[in-house]
Amino acid sequence: MELFSTPWWSALLAIILIDLVLAGDNAIVIALAARNLPPHLQKKAIVWGAAGAIIVRAAMTVGVVWLLKIPGLMLVGGIGLLWIAYKLLADQGEKEHDGPVASTFWGAMKTIVIADALMGIDNVLGVAGAAHGSFDLVVIGLLISVPIVVFGSTMVLRLVERFPVIISIGAAVLAFTAAKMIVGEQLLAGVYGGPNALPSDKTMHITAQWATYAVAVAGVLGAGWWATRRAKAGQDALATD
Repeated sequence: MELFSTPWWSALLAIILIDLVLAGDNAIVIALAARNLPPHLQKKAIVWGAAGAIIVRAAMTVGVVWLLKIPGLMLVGGIGLLWIAYKLLADQGEKEHDGPVASTFWGAMKTIVIADALMGIDNVLGVAGAAHGSFDLVVIGLLISVPIVVFGSTMVLRLVERFPVIISIGAAVLAFTAAKMIVGEQLLAGVYGGPNALPSDKTMHITAQWATYAVAVAGVLGAGWWATRRAKAGQDALATD
């Protein structure tokens, strides 16, 4: 692709839009993982979490051709991301400063890095597809995602502090993203449809897709609510002893 040509600029615009959409999910993960840290560690976790996101994406972009050949990759990543979304909700039931995930810098970083690795699959595939093999566009896309992730994380964290319900909304967004990864799995094309799907099966495939989205979101929110309620009940029982 010729540098600064019309197709080049069109591809760059597509990459920017992809970064805006997909980096938002990373921003939510970083902000929610850092929400229980002391104030002086929150900004540090956001900056290093964003840096970790870029490093993960850069490393995965190098091997994107190889990654695309691995059957089941999107399915495994989607299932793992569902677990991350659940944990972000379940951790609310723990005491605010107990446990490495809830209160330590490295605990938050562990959650951030795992989520970035899983969600980076979606981002890398999207950016690589829009770049059409142009390495300079891939690099630009990675650089553009840095301020998006950092700014987004800061804004989400401020909103979470004022409106705790955003934690549940964020987990729902992550669950929906996980469902999209599962729906996009090539091994499941017979269930969710694909390029070679018959028009007569279109309604069945669309129904399966939306059913997966609904089950993923409802399942994560329901399991998170149950885990939080059980943890709070345990804490109340200990307090009365």
